[in-house]
Amino acid sequence: MTNRMRLLQHLPHKLRNDEGMTTPGMAIALLLTISLVLSTAQVYRIGSASAEVQDIADAAALAAQNEVAEFMIAARTCDALVLSMNLLGSALYGAGTVAACVPPAQSISISLLEMGKGVFSARDAFSQRATAGLNQLQRALPFLAAAKAATLASSQSGALGTSYMAIAVLVPTEGSEIPMPGNAESPCLEQKAEESHEALMDASSEAEKAAQNAYEAKLRAFNADCGAAPGFCLYERASRLAGLSDASNPKYESVDTWSFAVPLERAKSYYAERLRQEKAASSKLEDQINSALRSQFYQFALNELETAYVQESEDAFDASFPTLPANASEIRASELYKKNVFPCTQSEGVNTLHAWPGCPQAAGSSSYASLAQMEAEVWPICSTCQFNVSMMGNVAAATTSTATGFEHHLRLVSKACDDYKIARAELDPKKSEAKTLAEDLIGTIKRVMEGAKDCRINAEPPGSKGCVAFVIGSSSEALDQGLSSSFVQGNRTLGTRIAISAATLVEDPSGEGQSIITAILDSFDSKGSALGIVGLTLDAWSALLSSYASGQSAITNAIESLLGGIPLDSKSNLGSWAARKVKETFASIGLAPADLDALKPVLVNSGDVAKSDEGGFTTRLLSLKEVAFGLSGPSTDLFSSALSGIEGLLDQRLGALEKDFEIAQLDLGFAGTSIPFVIALPHAASDGIASLVENCLARVRSAWAETVETEVWQ
Repeated sequence: MTNRMRLLQHLPHKLRNDEGMTTPGMAIALLLTISLVLSTAQVYRIGSASAEVQDIADAAALAAQNEVAEFMIAARTCDALVLSMNLLGSALYGAGTVAACVPPAQSISISLLEMGKGVFSARDAFSQRATAGLNQLQRALPFLAAAKAATLASSQSGALGTSYMAIAVLVPTEGSEIPMPGNAESPCLEQKAEESHEALMDASSEAEKAAQNAYEAKLRAFNADCGAAPGFCLYERASRLAGLSDASNPKYESVDTWSFAVPLERAKSYYAERLRQEKAASSKLEDQINSALRSQFYQFALNELETAYVQESEDAFDASFPTLPANASEIRASELYKKNVFPCTQSEGVNTLHAWPGCPQAAGSSSYASLAQMEAEVWPICSTCQFNVSMMGNVAAATTSTATGFEHHLRLVSKACDDYKIARAELDPKKSEAKTLAEDLIGTIKRVMEGAKDCRINAEPPGSKGCVAFVIGSSSEALDQGLSSSFVQGNRTLGTRIAISAATLVEDPSGEGQSIITAILDSFDSKGSALGIVGLTLDAWSALLSSYASGQSAITNAIESLLGGIPLDSKSNLGSWAARKVKETFASIGLAPADLDALKPVLVNSGDVAKSDEGGFTTRLLSLKEVAFGLSGPSTDLFSSALSGIEGLLDQRLGALEKDFEIAQLDLGFAGTSIPFVIALPHAASDGIASLVENCLARVRSAWAETVETEVWQ
């Protein structure tokens, strides 16, 4: 049975009509309906106004925790700057080492090393200022958070004359002191560079001179072998005179891919083929003699080439390249002069040497002798073939003294090989010395970069676990304002309401940290585009800063960009070698990227925040929540104790704060400008934060006392 039916049963009988509603009954129903509507509206209005205090508490907690988020962005950006300056300084020393290996770039090398030293100095200065500034700022964080929460709450005063007071407490209430990051290897690198840089440049210069001589000798040999094609050269002569195939007679297009082993193998193939093809042009005695002597020369050349060798590596060269005789004098100095390869006859105790077994006067001869024996014992010359040393010398001279002869170009190659060997004997020790000095420097650079892993700014400020906000709401106007009627009791106020909220920080990959770095770089760019090495350095720093989060490849790209501004072309190839070593060093470090993600505040249960810390405030807060959830009534002592702890904490931190707080000045020294790294503070920080916080604490304490003395809604 509904309440309405029960009401009708108790009405006088004359007002009852079981068949329908009477006019008085309808009037009563309307009055009841109006009363219920107005009462419900008032209840809704009361509920909305009462619940608003929790919304304000939530907003206050988020606002307070946002101050911690701003601090963390500053700390992480400082960390990224310190890390990038470690990388940049190391990169500049690496580039300076590379430039020292290239004589034309050695003036650049000096500038690069000075800039690297300047970057390390700027890093130390910035680290010192940044850690001092961050430590000072984190000591002020409890005030900034409290001021932010209080300002937000007071700005939300609205309907029914409601005013709000808030106090926010960071958890933990104490932050960890941020130590200044230091890299002990940097001074070692600076000292090593000062000690060995000049010696490296000297060794590289001497190596470059020897390398130039070696290159010129090799180029002469290359042109004599095949570089002059289609003009006269070994390649062209071997093809024309011996008809060698491409496999036995290769042609190289560049001296860089050619070696002295090429003409050595080409000559072996050439003389073997010429010996196989050799025959007299006619049956004339002169043609027969010349053909026989050419065969002897070809065989001699093959014997000489069989003992020849070429051994070449990047750091060493050794070769034994034969120089074939070109006249009678050189024949006497050769092995051909001493070899018993010519037929010898004896008549009446007198020996005679012949050009070849086919000589008519050599018929039946079975012994052989040498030109050296013939001249030493003064044998008579054969009346038929007229053989002597000069005839053998003429065979060699015929193809050596003219560009149409194979031996002419082979002799050029042999002479160039001797020059190349001498140049390499000077080059290789100096090159080895330069490499040793450079590797020592690069090894020290690697240790600096490994030390950069620990040269970081790590912050755990107050509020790193979260914050708790207390908000007091009070109303001075009657609840029935605007709804005054006979149906709602008037002149009643909402009284005092208290709400607690909490917030903590979560990662927000929004790129805000990167945006701050971009702004820093834009500040440099706004001063004007830098040229030369300074421009390359700023480009490299930009890459290390803004792209480092993308991984190791970004570091490699930055190094390649910096090294790309150094002219590495040199005959010794020391510059290219050093550049490769530097790139390998940077690629092997595997540094963790700077964490540039921003942090954003989110609402959480205040108990979760309290449990994350073991401080006095959080312990009292947990006890207070346990009492509240136990429905045993609020504990004035616990809450007052918690507020006393907050008040004592803030009293220790009071101090003058500027509206804009400068953490540090960033100055690379060579960029022509310095950039202040500033954090904008809330205006309340400079507009009476002490009195604001004290008023909030006093009001919260007073409101709590008033609340526990009045009826508490369950």
